[in-house]
This record gives sequence, C-alpha cells and structure tokens, in this order.
Amino acid sequence: MKDQDIQEGNDNNEGRSRRSFLTKGLNIALVTAVTGTAYLAGCKGAEEDEIGPPEDLMREHGILNRVLLIYDHFLRMLAANEPVAPQLITASAGIIRTFIEEYHEKQEEDFLFPRFEKAHQLTDLVQVLRAQHQQGRLITGQLLQLGKQPQVSADGDKQRLSSLIAAFIHMYRPHEAREDTVLFPALRKIISKQEFDSLGEDFEKREHQLFGEGGFELFVDKVAGIEQQLGIYDLAQFTPRIQA
Repeated sequence: MKDQDIQEGNDNNEGRSRRSFLTKGLNIALVTAVTGTAYLAGCKGAEEDEIGPPEDLMREHGILNRVLLIYDHFLRMLAANEPVAPQLITASAGIIRTFIEEYHEKQEEDFLFPRFEKAHQLTDLVQVLRAQHQQGRLITGQLLQLGKQPQVSADGDKQRLSSLIAAFIHMYRPHEAREDTVLFPALRKIISKQEFDSLGEDFEKREHQLFGEGGFELFVDKVAGIEQQLGIYDLAQFTPRIQA
C-alpha cells in the first residue's frame, strides 16, 4: 500500500472519529438540556401547585389548635388562682372570631356544607357542625365581653371565664377532628376535579379579599405573639421527662 493511501485512510478515520465525537457531544447536550428543562418545569410546577381545599382547611385548624392550647393555659392559670390579663383574652378570642368564625367557618358553611347537603352525603354530621359553629360564636362573644373588663378578678367572673373556655375546648377538639378525618376527605368523592380546583381558587380569593397576601401567616404570627407573652411558645417545654 502506498504511503499516500495510508495517509488518506488515516485522515478518513480521524474525520469519522471527530464526527462521532461531535455527534455524541451534541446528543449529550441535547439530553442534558431536555432533562434540565423538564427538571426546572417540574420545580416550577411544584412551586405553583396550590394545596387543595381540604388541606387548606386542615392547615387553618392548626391555628385553631394553637388557640385551644392558649385556652388550656388560661384554665391552668385560673385553677392556680393566677390573674389572666383581659387583653390576652380579647386577643385570643379575637383570632377565633376573625380568622376561625368569620373566615374559616364561613368557608365551610358557604362552600362545603351545601355541597354535602345537595349530594345527600354526611347530612347528619353537617347539621351538628352547623349547630356547633353557632354555639362557638356565642361563647366567643361572651369571652370578648369578659375581655373588656379592666381585670378578671371577681370569683364569679373567673368561674364564668373558666366555664366558657372549657366548653369551647370540649366542643372544638372533637369538632375539628371529625372534620379532618370524615368531612374533608369525603369532599373529593362528591364533586368533580374541575369543581374541586375551582373551590381552591374561591378559597384563595376570599382569603386575599379579607386579609390580603399572607393572611394565614399573619394569624400564625398573632398566635405566636400571645404564646410568647404567656411563656408557652418554646415547643421543647412540652416534651415529657420520662426516664427509660
């Protein structure tokens, strides 16, 4: 074989190697770009996904539960004959009135309860929940009245305050538990996915109308402020000290 033929063969092999290298490089770049785009799209979708109506309502129950813990602390203070500052009563009951009763429960009454009644599902439960909402509002109204006093010091007022708070806790712990475990999970069974998604938009719209952006976070901060004043904000203090 002539040297020229050998050289031309080497050149051809080198060209094919370069083309192969470039082709592989382009393929890798393309796969990386597609994968990266898909990943970013997935991240963006995850960020844009809103929680569903049941999860939203359950999250709001977290605020209710934290106020119930504050109410528990009031009961311990009253049992120990410690003074309860009226402004803390007003602040706590005010959160219940504004966020729970006038917003959260209105969401349930306007958007959830009628759908269950129309579908003839869980109607007995809905009837009880409605009645408990009304009783809760009566209790909150009386707590707000007690909070207007300069100091809750009279024995009669202390006894009334303790009775009202205990009744509220006694009703709302099973109330919210039944909603979380029975009513809310059943919502998907009685409405279409489109209606379900639309309901979430309705919830968000009303929250923004009433409280602006970050309404939930606003009330979380309010609850935390009361907890800090009472000295019950630090979660670690609730850890039991049980020896193994």
